[in-house]
Amino acid sequence: MAVTYQTEDTKMPAIKKKETTEWIKSVAASYEKRVGEIAYIFCSDEKILEVNRQYLKHDYYTDIITFDYCEGNKLSGDIFISLDTVQTNSEQFHTTYNDELHRTIIHGILHLCGINDKGPGEREIMEAAENKALAMLK
Repeated sequence: MAVTYQTEDTKMPAIKKKETTEWIKSVAASYEKRVGEIAYIFCSDEKILEVNRQYLKHDYYTDIITFDYCEGNKLSGDIFISLDTVQTNSEQFHTTYNDELHRTIIHGILHLCGINDKGPGEREIMEAAENKALAMLK
């Protein structure tokens, strides 16, 4: 069981890996899930666009792409996060870069827990789950 943090074509964001991993485990436990193998890959807009095109056939930039390899109640997956878009979103939503980065980090975990954000009413459910998870970090 491990959470790893990697980069592709960008530098590692200034996150406290140990504390972040403990937080991720706490959030997962609140959904009666446990952490298996989770890899965070921090990257640029160009890299996430490439991943989006290659694997999802989507031709647009995004802040996060989550590949779900969960088995039962064990969370496993690859989570790509564009630090460029995190920066843009933090400016657009008038929040700090760090807060937006943590929101994005936990967004991927919430997807692995089964929370979606594309259908009617789902975005509000995801936002509430993000806010609850972020409150656990502080």
